[in-house]
Amino acid sequence: MQIAILSDIHSNLEALEAVLRSLKRYKPDTIVCLGDVVGYGANPNECVDLIRQHCHLVLQGNHDAALLDQQLKYYFTEHARIAIEWTLEQISTPRLDYLRSLQLTARMENLLFVHSAPTDPKRWEYIVDEYDAIKHFSSFQERLCFVGHSHIPGIYSEEGRKPLIDAQRRFIINVGSVGQPRDGDSRACYALFNTKTTMYECIRVEYKVELTVKKILDAGLPSHLGYRLYNGV
Repeated sequence: MQIAILSDIHSNLEALEAVLRSLKRYKPDTIVCLGDVVGYGANPNECVDLIRQHCHLVLQGNHDAALLDQQLKYYFTEHARIAIEWTLEQISTPRLDYLRSLQLTARMENLLFVHSAPTDPKRWEYIVDEYDAIKHFSSFQERLCFVGHSHIPGIYSEEGRKPLIDAQRRFIINVGSVGQPRDGDSRACYALFNTKTTMYECIRVEYKVELTVKKILDAGLPSHLGYRLYNGV
């Protein structure tokens, strides 16, 4: 089975549309979204609708959760908190209800999916390197755990960072971000995994960054949330 795994769309409609167009080429059997459909960007309603339409499994991220629990936003940076407050004014009640219905984790075959980290998903811990990853292997039994949250793609085994996965080890795999990459590459990022061949690929897709930035500025959101997209930081 070919699985496409998306994460951290963050209301970036142009990036999400570009990824969905890219997926038509690969024709995956199923599409998984690891959460954070909203936050930062200017198109929360449209992104929720597209994710709901195209993804077979969707998890809740911390930005999604912050719309439902106002206390969470106080753990955010100032710009992220402003974006959550703006999103609350824009998003419809049915879409909020959809985000409320989402789970924090899911399992499929010998795979675990979670937005942040497997040990305690509600703590919203970040996995950005092998030192972050190593402490979480004891908290799950599956061979592979797919995460997002940090917006930084990476493959980590119990022995450290790896360029590829193999059949002998267990791995935590960060699939990066569709809507707000932070690894110095401004292109949208998502992943493909084949459960039969164990082939994993990180896919990068160009999108209309200028349009996304203009929408953020026109909406009155913090300009930093737009300009950072040019550099993928």
